[in-house]
Amino acid sequence: MAYIIVEPCIGTKDTACVDVCPVDCIHPTKEEDTFESVEMLYIDPNECIDCGACEDACPVNACIDEADCPDEWKHFISKNADYYA
Repeated sequence: MAYIIVEPCIGTKDTACVDVCPVDCIHPTKEEDTFESVEMLYIDPNECIDCGACEDACPVNACIDEADCPDEWKHFISKNADYYA
């Protein structure tokens, strides 16, 4: 399992989670060309080490453990993975 980013990030894109991620698996960062054009940030499920640092850092509670994802946000599991496909 990995962490995912869900609906509260849309339009917010607060990068506090990026700053605390020990494996740099949350993108795009503010330095990346695509930052302005995407609606939210995404966690790479293959790189995430399930540390939970992003969850504690996110001011809008958009970073959640995939296992705890409510049904209405299940589509964000594939949305995060698809960003890295």
